[in-house]
Amino acid sequence: MAKVRLSGAQATMLATLYGRAVDARSPRPLLHDTAALEAVERLEFDFATTGMRRGDEVGVALRAAHLDTWTREYLAAHPQATVLHLACGLDSRVQRVDPGPGVRWYDVDFPDVIDLRRQVFPDPPGAHPYEMVASSVTDPAWLADVPGDQPVLVVAEGLTMYLKPDEGAALLRRIVDHFPSGQFVFDAFSRRGIKWQKLNGPVQAAGATLYWGIDSPAELEAIQPGRLRCVTSMGAFDLDGYDRLPARLRVVAAIGRWLPLIRDMSVFYRLEF
Repeated sequence: MAKVRLSGAQATMLATLYGRAVDARSPRPLLHDTAALEAVERLEFDFATTGMRRGDEVGVALRAAHLDTWTREYLAAHPQATVLHLACGLDSRVQRVDPGPGVRWYDVDFPDVIDLRRQVFPDPPGAHPYEMVASSVTDPAWLADVPGDQPVLVVAEGLTMYLKPDEGAALLRRIVDHFPSGQFVFDAFSRRGIKWQKLNGPVQAAGATLYWGIDSPAELEAIQPGRLRCVTSMGAFDLDGYDRLPARLRVVAAIGRWLPLIRDMSVFYRLEF
């Protein structure tokens, strides 16, 4: 059993890991992430303290599945590519996606997270080039060691809102300048979503703080004018699969889908350069 000593933003990954595990052992799993279930069983941690409520696992699975789909789409069109999975936490996305041999995959996160990841996922995933990078994603140094000769896909689930705006913008610019072309696929909160962070159970349970709110694709395109282009912007309530929620949460999701005040609080973006 691996002991967990995480707090703040790093600790929120335990909530999403638990959500994927609960989904995996449900009668009708959405994500089928058995690696998450095995990881939970290897950790010495009380997952009841993560702030997750009944039904939250459906939202976790839907979000992960959506970014998995965008990842597979990009790699199908670019079989020779680099993937930067930023703030990877204990996410087994590389196993779920199972990229081909021409894909270089980098899982990037803080050193203590990568150390825990090595304990929980001891076997290298698949035959493709794979590396874990023990660094804050905002440290410019780690990117210098990543070859910039291929198109890149940057996957960031549950990251942007924990960055400060200048950190996030600098990170995007560094990646755009380092690679010839690519995509960013990620989720983000609006400024209202940041203001309402006290209503976010896992964030409060971890003692984390949210900073960066994004209200429109134009704000992202302005980070690197003329190079960054938003090709997709969709609210979290527009994802397929909310019919799998318990009845009371289906009502909440239906209301959220029609109320701009709530609908635009959590958005998925796909940027090209």
